[in-house]
Amino acid sequence: MDKIAGLKEILSLDPKNSFARYGIAMELAARGEIAAALQEFDTLLANDPEYTAGYFMAAQTLAGAGRTGEAIERLKSGIGCAARNGNEHALSEMQGMLSDLER
Repeated sequence: MDKIAGLKEILSLDPKNSFARYGIAMELAARGEIAAALQEFDTLLANDPEYTAGYFMAAQTLAGAGRTGEAIERLKSGIGCAARNGNEHALSEMQGMLSDLER
């Protein structure tokens, strides 16, 4: 069974499992299936708006696809999430990426 199939099995039992949804999005992005990956990130963040890593990885996926404006917006949302949750590491990484993209 491939990774996505295993994670989808988890989602069939628990449709709001953030870790499984994040894993599917990451695997799709790694396979180059950008539209599908972004759809999974969108679903993840709609279901769990405090899943900080989802913002950062969605922004990286968007930036890699040349969608800089969308990546910047996703980073700004993620920075707010990281600040609310006291996630200093994610906050720093997203602020750094935002600075790079805004140049």
